[in-house]
Amino acid sequence: MSTATVERPARGKGKVRASDRARAENSLGQKLVAPAIFVMLLVTAFPMLRAIYLSVFNYTLTAPDDREFVGLGNYITALTDPLFWRDTGVTVLYMLVTVSVELVIGFVFAMVMHRVIFARGVIRTSILIPYGIITVVSGFAWQFAFSYQNGFVNGWLPGISEQFNWFGETTPAVIAIMVSEIWKTTPFMSLLLLAGLAQVSEDMIEAAKVDGASWTQRLFKVILPNMQAAIMVAVLFRALDAYRIFDNIFVMTNGASGTESISFLTYRQTIEQFQLGMGSALSVLLFLSVLLIAWLIVKLFRVDLAAARQEG
Repeated sequence: MSTATVERPARGKGKVRASDRARAENSLGQKLVAPAIFVMLLVTAFPMLRAIYLSVFNYTLTAPDDREFVGLGNYITALTDPLFWRDTGVTVLYMLVTVSVELVIGFVFAMVMHRVIFARGVIRTSILIPYGIITVVSGFAWQFAFSYQNGFVNGWLPGISEQFNWFGETTPAVIAIMVSEIWKTTPFMSLLLLAGLAQVSEDMIEAAKVDGASWTQRLFKVILPNMQAAIMVAVLFRALDAYRIFDNIFVMTNGASGTESISFLTYRQTIEQFQLGMGSALSVLLFLSVLLIAWLIVKLFRVDLAAARQEG
């Protein structure tokens, strides 16, 4: 009885110390990010509130005096329009395919950059070069590559006619845009995963080797579980960026052949057709979609950041 009485307070004290440390770290983190949050709110608050305000009006830039309050009319029109849902489906497809492929290839690149001994700087720089190229430039380069008139992709792929037009139909056009997106942003994914690999303890890997674990077992039982926080951050950043895809579509197809995304639909309504009310409503829906995706990814991974920091 006396032994149990002594052990319980000891555990309680341990929990109090851990709680105090976590509370202190949270307080410090809030103080460090407060200036950045303030500046971001200062810059973004007005445009966001302005977009919400305009979204409840039937407002055309060519007739600014004929502004008509329609409430949720613009949202209802968008949500009941098949074009909106078609573009949403295309956007989700872009996001799922590109992020999945980038995660696999990026992890391979990260392993290479992490394990390579000779010419490490040259290899890392070579892998990261595509990410340093401006998106519009890479889009034009891939548009040229997939061109049936003077591109080289048709000549390299077996079973593809040299006169095959990649941008004439939806499926090949979407594939071409995905390839350009994957090529451009995979280095970013590999960079984030490389940071996660650096946090995996080599002692744990060596201990798994001693226990007779194969490379596959070490990968799925040791490396990936300890990289879960880094993987979540990488997937979160890339998924949100991929869902807002615009540049490559604008350069390569201009939204033709069923390649239009939600961002491009918003651009058409706002810039090309001067429908500021509908464009603002689409912008708000896009923003809410991004928040939903971020919430789903965080819930899916369920990363315990305290455990990831090995706080016991």
